[in-house]
Amino acid sequence: MTFHGKPGMSPLQRRWRRTIGLALVTIAGLAVFALVVPLFAGPLNALRFAGFPLGYYMAAQGSLIAFLALTVWFIRRQERLDRDAGVAEPEPLDAGDELR
Repeated sequence: MTFHGKPGMSPLQRRWRRTIGLALVTIAGLAVFALVVPLFAGPLNALRFAGFPLGYYMAAQGSLIAFLALTVWFIRRQERLDRDAGVAEPEPLDAGDELR
């Protein structure tokens, strides 16, 4: 779903509105993995994963993996928003390219 903003919004205002929305979704996802998943650690400890109680594993490894995945998702979405708005950073030179 794409939010295009109000009819009279400038492209810059529309970009900032979409950026703020993206940031809020990302923060909400981080909050779920940081605050909600540990609430279920007790019941999850009845199950085992790789020899560890699942609640412990989710707290020690699963949340970190989820944080990393959310961060990568945010960066890619933000780069796309920047490209669409025409304010993206230039691509870096490849190692084989010569400066001219």
